[in-house]
Amino acid sequence: MIPVCEPMLAGNEKKYVLDCLKTNWISSAGSYLKKFEEGFSRYCGLKHGIAVCNGTVALHLAYAALNIGPGDEVIMPTLTIASTVFAALYCGAKPVFVDVEPDTWNMDPIQLEAKITKKTKAIVPVHMYGHPCDMDAILHVARKHRVAVIEDAAQAHGAQYKGRMAGSFGKLSCFSFYSNKIVTCGEGGMVVTDDDHLAQKCRSLKNLAFLTERRFFHREIGFNYRMTNIQAAIGLAQLEQVEAMIVRRRRNARLYHELLSGIEGLTLPTQRKDVRNVYWMYGVVIEPSFGLQREALMKKLLSQGIETRTFFIPMHNQPVLKKAGYMDRGKYPVSKRLGRCGFYLPSGSGLKKDQITYIARCLKAIR
Repeated sequence: MIPVCEPMLAGNEKKYVLDCLKTNWISSAGSYLKKFEEGFSRYCGLKHGIAVCNGTVALHLAYAALNIGPGDEVIMPTLTIASTVFAALYCGAKPVFVDVEPDTWNMDPIQLEAKITKKTKAIVPVHMYGHPCDMDAILHVARKHRVAVIEDAAQAHGAQYKGRMAGSFGKLSCFSFYSNKIVTCGEGGMVVTDDDHLAQKCRSLKNLAFLTERRFFHREIGFNYRMTNIQAAIGLAQLEQVEAMIVRRRRNARLYHELLSGIEGLTLPTQRKDVRNVYWMYGVVIEPSFGLQREALMKKLLSQGIETRTFFIPMHNQPVLKKAGYMDRGKYPVSKRLGRCGFYLPSGSGLKKDQITYIARCLKAIR
């Protein structure tokens, strides 16, 4: 079986984890935490990194640090994973959706301004599957209306927009280090920022809001969102290899492009000018002219030892939101089509050339 994505642990991961075990620094303190936070924030071009236990809580922490709460609205694409939405709901805020662009699958900035109200507290662009959003257009709207931008860069480690790293544009930006991410800790996340005050607030909130001068005394509600030193040790070893893994992902994407271009009814991912797409996942969209529906194609690929995954199901009509009273009767045709027809092929950094060649050959034969 060719897995859709698996971690590539080819560096100092074992060495650093064994060091944690030998020194007994296995919990939420230790040298690897500081090294990982400093190294990853520096990689993004920012001053502060706040490591947490996963990407979902990174988003919640960012929302909480900006005092987002009941009565506030947070604008985000409807084509996203539930974490982006749930983190807003944890705060009591209302998610407000926009459709995505048909080529990049990212938040459509042209539709953004119409969604701004007096209640809007933040805009959350999601860099979908490794392609950066149109940050100039999004930041223009945010500045015009004095609204904060929180980047959801969970899928975009090392992606670049006009020479700057994805995750370096927001007031706060959030990353995930789940096992299928380009940089992984198994589970983990991080908030990055240049704002000293927000960094300090995130550090306090993630650690039960302990006071520096009086540890077991609390002035606000905090969370236990700490990352362990073992997770950070793995993350640091991964960070040492991040550019090499991005080279592999982009090389694999080029090979997929070469082998799959020209197949009628198969839309391949794009890369706009002035960006670096890191192809966290190599997504494709099945059009009617392909002659086979997505589920049937995925089933045939699975029978030949090729694992795949569907695109996210758009959030605006998820039953959990309706149950929570968030009714959205808007129309999001691009997200609807992508959610119905999009899926991604095996995309891990360790994928081999002969595996990609086999996948492409199977796809062509099925058609």
